Amino acid sequence: MLSEYSSLFLGLVLALIFTELVGFSPGGLIVPGYFAVYLDQPWRPLATLLVALVTLGLYRLAGRFLILFGRRRFVFMVLTGVILAQVWVTILPQFFSEPLSLRVIGWVVPGLLASNLERQRILPTLGALIVVSVLTFFLVRLFF
Repeated sequence: MLSEYSSLFLGLVLALIFTELVGFSPGGLIVPGYFAVYLDQPWRPLATLLVALVTLGLYRLAGRFLILFGRRRFVFMVLTGVILAQVWVTILPQFFSEPLSLRVIGWVVPGLLASNLERQRILPTLGALIVVSVLTFFLVRLFF
């Protein structure tokens, strides 16, 4: 439990420093800390990334018919991420015998990540997320 709090705190600090130095947010300030907690379970970050990408796709589709910008865009992505995360948890156990390793990280994380993927583009955001998450993961393992 201590390492989880340490990971979230250190991830937040490193994400803030990284954003200030490089100019790219690693998927939001809290996302790298949560990814770092689960880097030893690689299916969870991958499932979360998949849900974030589907959320981004649904946003782009909905953007053709709805006026989504600013707060509306952010709320749309967070709510869509929450709904998709819940659908993932509800439907996935019917197809796989061990769905725990394929769970999405949190409810809000996919929407936050999708929002940053849209705002900054996919590759810079994912690159920043990988760097900060891996750095957080190793620093927590080293010191805590």
